[in-house]
Amino acid sequence: MRTLAVGSRGFTLLELLVVVAIMALATAGVGFALRDSADSQLEREAQRLIALLESARAQSRMTANPIRWRATESGFLFDGAAAAPTTPWLGPDVLATVTSPVVLGPEPIIGPQRIVLNSRTQPGRSLTIATDGLRPFAVVADGDASAGTP
Repeated sequence: MRTLAVGSRGFTLLELLVVVAIMALATAGVGFALRDSADSQLEREAQRLIALLESARAQSRMTANPIRWRATESGFLFDGAAAAPTTPWLGPDVLATVTSPVVLGPEPIIGPQRIVLNSRTQPGRSLTIATDGLRPFAVVADGDASAGTP
């Protein structure tokens, strides 16, 4: 039977503590990188709303029935769509502001439409979703938001 050589040893306590400290720092860095900020939450809600608006616009053209989008206290609603329950926002921080009714058809050209998504906890944070009536809805820059064109 062989025994361990006199010169071989295991890891010292100091070496193990250094490895654990490095792993703790790496884990903390990943945790902070994955944290959802108000900006990313608004961006995610905007992309989701754009997809739903375009889907409702296509449904309106297909069925020849007008569909109106309106904001509610906790989400939004598509009036005129088949099976249109109130859809909640993914997070309670989102608030929608609309200056005029958002009508999604059934005509191919619907006229300029604009929806502003605001953060309830950070009032300075907002995103504008707009269309010129011909192109699809898109997130627009602040300078373009007043014109209502993407």
